[in-house]
Amino acid sequence: MRVLDSEKALTITITGAVQGVGFRPFVFTLAQKHHLKGHVKNTPNGVLIFAQGNDQSIDSFLMHLRADAPPLARIQDIRTHPAALNGCKNFKIIHSKTDGVKSAIILPDMSTCADCLEEITDPKNRRYQYPFTNCTNCGPRFSIIQDLPYDRPHTSMSNFIMCQSCQQEYDNPSDRRFHAQPNACTECGPQLSFWEKGGKVVSEKQESLITAINAIAAGKIIALKGLGGFQLLCDARNKDAVKLLRQRKNRPMKPFAIMVENLDVAKRLCIISPEESTLITTPEKPIVILTSKGMPDVVFDVAPDNPTLGVMLPYTPLHHLLMQGLGFPIVATSGNLANEPICIDESEALERLGGIADGLLVHDRPIVRPVDDSVVRWMAGKKMVIRRARGFAPFPMQFTNSSTSILATGAHLKNSVTLTRNNQYFVSQHIGNLESDLSAETQKKVSNDLINIYDLNLRSVACDLHPDYASTAFAKSLHLPVYPVQHHLAHVWSVIAEHHLDLPVLGVAWDGTGLGTDSKIWGSEFFNIGKKGWKRIAHLKPFRLPGGDAAAREPRRSALGLLYNLWGSDAFLHPAIKTTFNEIELELLQSMFTSNSQLHETTSMGRFFDAVSFLTGFNHTVQFEGQAAMDLEFSIGEESTQKSYPISIVHEKEKHILDWSTMIESILEDVDMGVPRAIISAQFHQALSNVIVVMAELSKMETVCLSGGCFQNKTLLEQSVKKLKTKNVNVYWNRDIPINDGGISLGQAAAFYHGGQAECV
Repeated sequence: MRVLDSEKALTITITGAVQGVGFRPFVFTLAQKHHLKGHVKNTPNGVLIFAQGNDQSIDSFLMHLRADAPPLARIQDIRTHPAALNGCKNFKIIHSKTDGVKSAIILPDMSTCADCLEEITDPKNRRYQYPFTNCTNCGPRFSIIQDLPYDRPHTSMSNFIMCQSCQQEYDNPSDRRFHAQPNACTECGPQLSFWEKGGKVVSEKQESLITAINAIAAGKIIALKGLGGFQLLCDARNKDAVKLLRQRKNRPMKPFAIMVENLDVAKRLCIISPEESTLITTPEKPIVILTSKGMPDVVFDVAPDNPTLGVMLPYTPLHHLLMQGLGFPIVATSGNLANEPICIDESEALERLGGIADGLLVHDRPIVRPVDDSVVRWMAGKKMVIRRARGFAPFPMQFTNSSTSILATGAHLKNSVTLTRNNQYFVSQHIGNLESDLSAETQKKVSNDLINIYDLNLRSVACDLHPDYASTAFAKSLHLPVYPVQHHLAHVWSVIAEHHLDLPVLGVAWDGTGLGTDSKIWGSEFFNIGKKGWKRIAHLKPFRLPGGDAAAREPRRSALGLLYNLWGSDAFLHPAIKTTFNEIELELLQSMFTSNSQLHETTSMGRFFDAVSFLTGFNHTVQFEGQAAMDLEFSIGEESTQKSYPISIVHEKEKHILDWSTMIESILEDVDMGVPRAIISAQFHQALSNVIVVMAELSKMETVCLSGGCFQNKTLLEQSVKKLKTKNVNVYWNRDIPINDGGISLGQAAAFYHGGQAECV
């Protein structure tokens, strides 16, 4: 006769993204399958299980906990401790524990799952065409949570009392809506209404959706209250509507994103690889940058002079119903004016979007915090997150354990903030450019939001070295020890942190501007970063920018700075300079160079790109960041030359200076000879990627980190990565964290923990 195993009991603590994903019902079902007794509950720390049974059952239960977890769950750690038997008769889910350290992970908002989508399209289902359908596998999370643990009373759904049918689903462990905190239906949940731009209610519920569909089809601009904020929508086929949106939003040239009904429509409009198909259909449903086919379904004005389109699929039931009713692509852009944060409530939208939208499609579920659409692109054989927000934030990254919590306030442009707790970096959602009081206030709110949710006791704050940035002012206002981090070092540290790299590394940080430790404008930096500190080992030959910030808007000024460095006052005789500036402007500029006033010395790669773009044919004032550089890259087209322009590397004062003089003279000669811009641009890009390889060889480093806005350039990044790998160099770049200034806050936090400010001399 076989002797049965005696019973034992364990407490099991699970941390990670395990709340709001159906984890407790999963545990309940798994425990019943293995004949265990006990309970499971949410805590501020994650999920706590008490399990009682024989050895074999408990061992099997533990194995399946990780292997068979719900699709949206992300387990970071499972810890077990022996416990005393307590005489449980069954296994149950009990009320959440609300006291204790708050360390549970908030899950990002996720797109509508296939089951919910089937329900809203089934006329026999009670949720047919209900625009707020969700379950434990999808729906709002980060945009509605107010506190931990993640339970309905701690969300903006707390005022919606579930009807009997929804409550039965919520209470039924075998239902996929078991403890789905935003659970609702047309009888008890949030509802739509359509407002005139003055605030008058025109229609409600299903009729309001029809009103919005008819308005967009008629060429109107509609403000839609979505998941994490308002979006501005119009017919992407309608030239007049798109132009009017540009005019009202004060966004003359920057590309708009579009939303299409499904993947088949996206493939009709764009060239899509298998990897890009995966990106656009993931549960995060980001905007994906794709190569456009130039189809008439989307007018030129959606993305002027741009061979790519930012495309996304519907990610909420409301979007699905809207797109099914329209049947054509729409512009879906952030609900804001240029350089302002997105609107998240109706009263704010009436005030700030009233001059843009012809009507508002709103709902009565409050949005707790702004969460914009994320942007990704497939580059160098990997997914790259260009803007990290909906679907990705605020899921944390792991790092070396520390007991000190800090805040890193990030950069001035494309701002995000990073908070740290124990062994985690929490990088916030995209906040935007801090060029308005509204944006600066949003940064404070986002920071305080995360601090309060996790009850963090901040000890220090890291920020940019620039004293005049709004992010620096915010850091100083907290009255904590302030730790300034040089902008380009933060770029490199963001790569080190993201990939958990060992030192030393060669860091390459190329972007527009960042204040250097010498108070000059840096932007083409090579750093040797080791365990004892860092050293700036190379950069572009400096040139002067007339007018400072004006040079960022006018590539002609950057070009003049280069030419003056080459030719002195003869630079003013160059035809492009003589024709683009009027006589008064030329006289003022000549005075500036003669007196050396209002000139800013720089090594900026971004301004270098601007100058070359201007000298080869770009004659516009820049309407958005990076426009001139993008125009230069796009001009390559199908050109595939392997030739490159020369760049001299001169050793000077313990640094290598990348002397561009011969390159610029060669480019000017080719322009005069009528060499196609595609060839000039291709050779220019080849030269820049070549110099990265040469510097890697000179530094004798085995690991190279690439970061900074210039590496959003697909040609530059892919050439650099390919050439470095050919030389057997380990090359890393930002992938899950933006390679642009959206990743700066992570780099600041990483530099703080690793003492990354110390300069080797």
